[in-house]
Amino acid sequence: MLRKTFLGCTLTFATLAVAAGAYASLTSSGPRMGPQTKITRPDFHGLMHINYAPGLKAVPLSSAPEIYLVEGKATAGQLAVFGSEPGEKDYSPVWKETILTWKASAKPVLIKSDTQINQLEKKGGLSERSTSVRLNCPIIKVGT
Repeated sequence: MLRKTFLGCTLTFATLAVAAGAYASLTSSGPRMGPQTKITRPDFHGLMHINYAPGLKAVPLSSAPEIYLVEGKATAGQLAVFGSEPGEKDYSPVWKETILTWKASAKPVLIKSDTQINQLEKKGGLSERSTSVRLNCPIIKVGT
């Protein structure tokens, strides 16, 4: 189960314009896209600045693991919870969005795993609602 996740969703696009001669001179072995540079992009916890991609509709919801998002009241520091992680056989960077809602009488706690979600639902404090939304959000780092 994921203890801590960092979700990287690329928010910027880079355009490379390299002349064929320059490209050939930069290639030491094997194919390359052009000159390599190190760039820093901000990572963030949760979701923001989402771009619509109509091609994701072709991904069957049945093959996408769930990403759980808490709606309404939540405990401080609550992040998205992933139903799979890199290395598991059902991992995919495309996720089926599932909305979690705390019942009015429940006191929110920090949710860290899909197993914990199931336990909280059985106790009656949390409910989930499936959606038809697909999110393309690859996990780029797991752990501390």
